[in-house]
Order: sequence, then C-alpha cells, then structure tokens
Amino acid sequence: MKDKPTGKAKGGKARAAALTPARRKEISQNALQAKRELATLPKATHGSADHPLKIGDIEIPCYVLEDGTRVLSQRGFIVGVGMSLGSSRSGDARHIALLESDGVKPNVTNELLPMLRNPIRFQNPSGGGIAYGYPATVLADYCDAILAARRAGTLPQRQSQVADQCEILVRGFARVGIIALVDEATGYQKDREKNALAKILESFVAKELQPWVKTFPPEYYEQLFRLKGIPYPPENANYRPQYFGTLTNNIVYDRLAPGLRKELKQQATKDEKKAKLHQRLTTDIGHPKLREHLASVVTIMKLSNDYEDFAEKLDSIHTKYGENLKLELEL
Repeated sequence: MKDKPTGKAKGGKARAAALTPARRKEISQNALQAKRELATLPKATHGSADHPLKIGDIEIPCYVLEDGTRVLSQRGFIVGVGMSLGSSRSGDARHIALLESDGVKPNVTNELLPMLRNPIRFQNPSGGGIAYGYPATVLADYCDAILAARRAGTLPQRQSQVADQCEILVRGFARVGIIALVDEATGYQKDREKNALAKILESFVAKELQPWVKTFPPEYYEQLFRLKGIPYPPENANYRPQYFGTLTNNIVYDRLAPGLRKELKQQATKDEKKAKLHQRLTTDIGHPKLREHLASVVTIMKLSNDYEDFAEKLDSIHTKYGENLKLELEL
C-alpha cells in the first residue's frame, strides 16, 4: 500500500481534486503555451550563476547568448549600480526611476530607458525557465548618465553613493579595456591566463571601493540606540544623533592606538574630500584592528544594561590611551 501524501503534497492533491475540468484544461493550456514560448527564446551558450562577473564584493551573473549578445542578469545589474531591488512609487524599479528623475533624465540616451524597461528574455542555462537580463554595454551607459548628472550638479543628494559606485565601475572598465586592446593587438590574448581580465577588474575595483566599505556593523548602532534609550530603528534609516560621533571617538578611536584620532583628523584636513575617519586606516593593519575592536565593543554592549553600565565595562576592558585604569582598593 502506498503512503498517503502529507503536508504540502496532501494540500496540492486536494486543490487539484477541487478544480473543475474547465480550470484543469486552462492550466494545462497555459503550461503548454509557456513551454512553447520558452522554446522560442534565445539560449545562453556560455555562463552560469556559479561563475559571475566579480566586481569587488559585487557579483553579477553574466551570459553569452547564441547570437553573441553579452548579457548581465537584471538583478545583478541593479545591485551592481548600488540600487535596491524594490519598486518605487512611480511603478518603475528604482534604477529606472532614478533615470526618470528631473536631475538625471536630460543625460539619458534615447535607447537606454527602453532597454531597461524591456529586458532581454532568454532560456536560463540551469533549466530554471525564463531569465531576464540587459546587454552588458548598458551598464556603462547607465553609469555615464548618473555621472553626467553629478557633474551638472543635478543628481539627487541621496544618490551620491550610486554615483561613487558608477565612477569606480567606469574607471575599472576603462583600465581593463585598454589592457584587452593591447592583448589583442599583440596576440597575447591567446596566451593570457583564463579570467585574467576579470581578476584585474576585481583587484582594481576592490581597492577603489575600500573608502565606501561599511566597517561599522549595524549592531553597533542598534546597541548604541538601546543603551541611550532611543527607539530603534529610527524613522529615517540614516538618522544618527549628532553626539554619536563624540561617543564613537571615545568608544573606538581613543582606544585603538595612542594618538590615532589626532593623526586621522590631521589627515582629514589635508584632503579635498571629506571622509569618515575609518576610511583612512590602512587595509592591512588598521581595518582588521578596527573590526576586531568593534566586535569586542558590540559584545560588551550586549552585556550592558544601559550606557553607564557599558562605559564602566568598556573602561575596564579597553582603557583609553593616556588614562590610567581605576582600581578599587580596600583600606
């Protein structure tokens, strides 16, 4: 005797049994139509989600279709330009809505928006049905439009990080492009290591993206809000009380190394562009040391009832440089 279906299988069988003959026929016809439609779409002859284009910490699945079209996955493209995957109030995805904004639209080519609104549909090489993507060159066109708006001073301020991301991508593409042209002219392209160009791009972009890497974990601010008795998360996701900067100087930079905060601030005054203090730490020593310190700090925060309790525990574990640890002596 066969086992009776349970769980989802049981529910699925019950729903199927409740369908009318007409509804069953409709579902069958829709499935057949979808199968026929899939068969008409171009196939991806190269590429897979397991071997994406790596740009710093970003991974964009990419494919080559049977007609030679190079395609970037739609989702990977959106994340690659620093946008979220949610929809905007206008109905367009956020990456499209940004191009439609008053400050950016004058810099958008006539072809760009139609291509973004009508992604290429192709057969997913993994057998997962229909996949969606954009011609690979669209990524550079998108970046050009954003950067042109920034130069004109019309890019919405809240999208400045998208522009920073686009600038890094364009510069990375330019460097890899000239290398590829030299390799082709000299014939070296036949002898170079497989994925050599991708490695060059990844190395360059990873270095350039360092100033924008989020070093402070979200838990740090969540715990700081809790210890100070402030509701979390705030209505504005980017809101931080002004005095949090002073607290962070005390909690972090005054305890990492002697004279560190003073030195970082001196460097900051020399730079044309303002940046956060942690962005001036060295990648080989400074950043690892900072992450190690923050991990310890967050643990202490979680073990503390309020900010006063946390401050006492912090002083006993991570003493500020230039200050002596207070000792309780019995007389």
